[in-house]
Amino acid sequence: SYLEWVQNRMGYYWTRDKIQRELKRHMVDAFHDVHRTSEEYTINMRIAAFTVAIDRVRAVSEMRGLYA
Repeated sequence: SYLEWVQNRMGYYWTRDKIQRELKRHMVDAFHDVHRTSEEYTINMRIAAFTVAIDRVRAVSEMRGLYA
């Protein structure tokens, strides 16, 4: 998972409770982003999840440049 990757990369070793808190925070934030998009565009959650993902890729591509 992402959290395991961060731990290994940074040399951190988190407790199970810290991992659970971080995972919950990421999951809750992701749900709220998708739900907000679903409500804003009046689309189902599945399409909203695709929309959020595509928008995140677009934003990063614009910041970094397409071939950076």
